[in-house]
Amino acid sequence: MTDFIWNLFAFVVALGLLVTVHEFGHFWVARKNGILVKKFSIGFGKTLYSWRDKQGTEFVVAAIPLGGYVRMLDERIDPVLPEFSDLAFNNKTVLQRMAVIAAGPMANFIFAILVLALMYIIGVPTLKPVVADVTPNSIAAAAQLPANQQIVAINDEEVRDWQAVSLMLIGQIGHDAVTVTVKPLDSDSRSEYQLDLTQWQFNPDKDSIFQSLGLVPKQAVPLLEVGNLSENSAAAKAGLQPGDKFIAAAAVQLKNWNELVQIIQNNPGKAVPMLIERDGSMLELEVTPESRETADGFHQGFLGVAPKVLPLEDSMFFEQRYGPLDAVWQGVVRTWQLVRLSFSMVEKLLFGDVSVKHLSGPISIAQGAGNSADLGFIAFLSFLALISVNLGVVNLLPLPILDGGHLMYLVVELLTGRPVSEKAQETGFKIGAFVLLMLMGIALLNDISRL
Repeated sequence: MTDFIWNLFAFVVALGLLVTVHEFGHFWVARKNGILVKKFSIGFGKTLYSWRDKQGTEFVVAAIPLGGYVRMLDERIDPVLPEFSDLAFNNKTVLQRMAVIAAGPMANFIFAILVLALMYIIGVPTLKPVVADVTPNSIAAAAQLPANQQIVAINDEEVRDWQAVSLMLIGQIGHDAVTVTVKPLDSDSRSEYQLDLTQWQFNPDKDSIFQSLGLVPKQAVPLLEVGNLSENSAAAKAGLQPGDKFIAAAAVQLKNWNELVQIIQNNPGKAVPMLIERDGSMLELEVTPESRETADGFHQGFLGVAPKVLPLEDSMFFEQRYGPLDAVWQGVVRTWQLVRLSFSMVEKLLFGDVSVKHLSGPISIAQGAGNSADLGFIAFLSFLALISVNLGVVNLLPLPILDGGHLMYLVVELLTGRPVSEKAQETGFKIGAFVLLMLMGIALLNDISRL
């Protein structure tokens, strides 16, 4: 219940902030073009708080924090006195109206740049993208990519951390190959390896982008020792304690933590005999892992214990910190990467290279908000930048109910010299609303299935 409340709070803060930024973009450009803004609302439904400024705009905070809108004076909707007709949206030039509509998504992109710049000014703790091992019979193994190498470029584009590597690799979904450039940790000598992606199958619900390619990132090593355990978990009920060392499970001598995880997952609800070492003495325990259903309908065992880990050496870490101007430039570069990737994912979704099962809805966003907030201010800023870019990209899609659809109509008006007929616009809005509701429904169902 605590997690739910925290995720909900983080979600409301994140979405409220991003919607405010988006709508402020429309509001600011409308004001600059001499358009009367009648209402600026954050949220829908019952008004919780409102006030008016000197220019007559009503600012509203509403009860349902799932969006917002800017209501401008428009002769197609409002009765307008002749002396105020020049303040109406519909009487502005096509280019002025296009600027007002495009300002919302652009505000989201600018916000992402500024948030990322703030991150880089504060300093971003970063782990070098070093491949500790390559999984046998994997795509990386087939390319003969060596272990203990640092990834320095993907398709000749420089990368400095695992996040950049992940973004670049995700962008290769649907492609036939990708070139990975690596170097040894103690040398600047680079080597290129081409990974054949024709048989690549990536399911984000089951494994990471790296696991799907056979790349094992170098990370803190989990030891066969209990670091901590959850209250009322299977581990706690069996009598396990922090500091206990796992020697064997189900009559199998354990070599690493992954072997223990595999045994536990394969025995949901079944008694598993264990041999552990506690304070130099050997103890035999019987553990019955809790049974949990996965997203694909199978059941896995869950112990409720986290291992003690052997931390990485300091040389594996560095901090990305820049002065204000360089930080802004880095924000521009990373935002452009996210925009490019987002549009690429939309294209792959349309052509079937990415399944609709990978769409995420409000529940996943809320979980992401809560998890990132748990990790600290920098992680939450990174999450805000990602969602802000996605919000901007989604609103630029050419669906009539979105900003992109309005821009599409205005482009037609600019080229033909006359506005799109009201009947055509109404039909387009109905189609756009249907498509958008369908996608939102699929995303929500995906969220529920992941739960």
